[in-house]
Amino acid sequence: MNEIIVGILGFVTMAAIVLTLFKSKTLPSIAFIVFPSILAVVLVVGGYYSFDNIAALIKAGFGSTGPTAALFVFSVLYFGIMTDAGMFDVIIGKLMKLVGGNVIGVSVMTCIIALIGHLDGGGASTFCIVVPAMLPVYKKMHMKPTSLLQVAVLAMGVLNLMPWAGPTMRAASVLGMEAGQLWGTLIPIQIFGVVLALVHAVVVGLLEKKRGAGLDGRLAQIEGSVELNEAEAAAHNELARPKLFVFNLVLTVAVIGLLIWDVFPSYVPFMLGVAAAILVNYPGAKMQKKIINSHAGPALMMCSTLMGAAVLMGVLVKSVTVGEATIPSVVTCMADLIQMILPAFLGRHLPLVIGALSVPLALCFDTDSYFYGMLPVMIGIGEGFGISALPIAVSMVVCRNCATFISPMVPATLLGVGLADVDIKDHIKNSFLWVWGFSILCLVFAVLLGIMPL
Repeated sequence: MNEIIVGILGFVTMAAIVLTLFKSKTLPSIAFIVFPSILAVVLVVGGYYSFDNIAALIKAGFGSTGPTAALFVFSVLYFGIMTDAGMFDVIIGKLMKLVGGNVIGVSVMTCIIALIGHLDGGGASTFCIVVPAMLPVYKKMHMKPTSLLQVAVLAMGVLNLMPWAGPTMRAASVLGMEAGQLWGTLIPIQIFGVVLALVHAVVVGLLEKKRGAGLDGRLAQIEGSVELNEAEAAAHNELARPKLFVFNLVLTVAVIGLLIWDVFPSYVPFMLGVAAAILVNYPGAKMQKKIINSHAGPALMMCSTLMGAAVLMGVLVKSVTVGEATIPSVVTCMADLIQMILPAFLGRHLPLVIGALSVPLALCFDTDSYFYGMLPVMIGIGEGFGISALPIAVSMVVCRNCATFISPMVPATLLGVGLADVDIKDHIKNSFLWVWGFSILCLVFAVLLGIMPL
């Protein structure tokens, strides 16, 4: 089996996964396991891999997603405990006083929190800041959780251009230049993107208002206010710890501070936070077991999705070495296939074309494969047409960043949809065209500034 066929099979596999998720045929975790497994069997039968190779690839996939699985479990538990203790009730009350019944204000506030929260470049930590804080507000205002994610991911994509963020650092390393130097070229596009993200938040707010969202909007009149029934209210009051609000708030700030400090793995602050929160708020093994059991379902669902993604990442993204030779990964074969198709009719417009295609390609390639696999290939193609490496890198960094957090190949995306209790297919459906349009506008702006050649 040659690499061209392997590349085609890779695209077929990703198309099958996306189509299956969009049609709600199965859970993401099952799709992430079944289709890569079928691909793996085909590759073994075709002689491309052996079963030992497949085992090594899947093991490597689990090795790369294990820390994120721990983050999933403990972040869900932590924010579940904070919700039970009533910390968010107080915060929501303050936020509601600040924005009143202004749907647009809620949307813009979401964007601002995401912009500030993503200054550290960590997608998982930003979702952990934005979603738990704003989701209860969205529910109270009868706004869609998918709108929350849409506003957040576009803001996060813009901030992901910072020199310490993964994509910019990866692209700079491929170019052989300092990340700060590359960022200097990106700054005008980033400023434009921030303004565009705020405008987008206003538009989303207007659309939500048109739907009937708001404290006194049409949806509130139809569906009624978001209130707990008597049994739920009694249970909520039993678990609420209003006297510990200050402690819980300080603890949450400390957890987020540790995340931003970025000295420890991202799951460590949440592990410490869960231990401290449950010991102080709910002393006694019986009560602690009750609290953990109440949040076990969402944690297990999120964790199983990531474990499925580990199989997907292993079979498609990881490569295996036999002796001194390295067998190209499926994603590498996919990139090579694109290399064969693009040059014949694109020529000197390569930066624009690869930029325009970056959002759909983001659904198929993880960040490492995209920048360490595809970027060098595209630079090589560009050289044949007299195009310098910088505009190609700028195009791929800017446009790919817009789509980073709608890609199922990015573990932080799975965390975000899990925290928001949204199916990944609904997240992609709701955000894809907005994200793609956003990336095209950034590309056009780069052309107008002369950063990108026509």
